Amino acid sequence: QVQLEESGGGSVQAGGSLRLSCAASPLTGAMGWFRQAPGKQREGVASIDGLSRTTYAPSVKGRFIISKDVAKNTLDLEMNTLEPDDTGMYYCAARGIQWIPRPLTPDEYTYWGQGIQVTVSS
Repeated sequence: QVQLEESGGGSVQAGGSLRLSCAASPLTGAMGWFRQAPGKQREGVASIDGLSRTTYAPSVKGRFIISKDVAKNTLDLEMNTLEPDDTGMYYCAARGIQWIPRPLTPDEYTYWGQGIQVTVSS
């Protein structure tokens, strides 16, 4: 029922910035960004629920900002001071409820985008 499509990925030098966008139809309820690096499990990066409460992984707190752009119907992730460890495939996810107890847990989400690559080099 929820269609998600990521855009804005690419390659960047360490210390640089990227903005990821997820076109969501509809843009509602709990949503999040996840990533998966080679050889690692998929991990939660940031989430935002129906009350605009945000949660960040410790590794990105203070560097990334998750937000919803209602006018554009997008879930955005502003990534600053990127590090090589931020490299991975980034996925947009959604759940059709307002709040979930573990918003950075992949299994809590039911709708997923196809993913977009982010590569950060030294």
